[in-house]
Amino acid sequence: MEFKVVQKELELQSRGWIPTFHDVTTDIMKIVEESGVKNGTCCIASHHTTCSVMVQECSHDFDTFDLEYLQHDLLDIMRKLIPDFAEEHQYRHPGPVHAQFGRHVGEPGNYTSMNTDGHLRSVFFGRSETMTIKDGKLDGGEFAHVYFIDWDHVRARHRQLNVTVMGTTEDVESRKYNNGEVINTLRKFPEEETAYMEQFDEWKKR
Repeated sequence: MEFKVVQKELELQSRGWIPTFHDVTTDIMKIVEESGVKNGTCCIASHHTTCSVMVQECSHDFDTFDLEYLQHDLLDIMRKLIPDFAEEHQYRHPGPVHAQFGRHVGEPGNYTSMNTDGHLRSVFFGRSETMTIKDGKLDGGEFAHVYFIDWDHVRARHRQLNVTVMGTTEDVESRKYNNGEVINTLRKFPEEETAYMEQFDEWKKR
């Protein structure tokens, strides 16, 4: 059985002034198809600490901010949890040492370090998603899309998304666990918790 690993880098451009949601579903599916891997996994990971990867339904409708409705709903919730960085000293980060580091590495101004909201949102969401590949196809169910989210909106930025496809180029045996029987995960009560109690009769008399 041949095991194969394929890595690709997607180059993206975020717009700034508002978080950017990149729908990369078609590109990820194409990478999986061209990889030759029939059964395995696909890891989609951000190269950046202010970005996330999300697998979610496509909302179809767009608003005037060029965001799908579901994306803007998500952004509204994140703004309640982690408000946009709008005023100096709103967050502890960045401190003076970090601001100087930014200038040292060529940042155009201190304002580019005022992206604490992006860092914190990335921590909440995580920077990667791993999906299953079945019979050469990305297994996202009927409605799943893959989004690369750039939470950093202080300026337009070039971004990179890393994709690693791993698996076998051959067919696998039946995937059915326990012959496909439905697993009962409901709570199972022991006999002593379902046994007769005299209070039952008292209740019936009411």
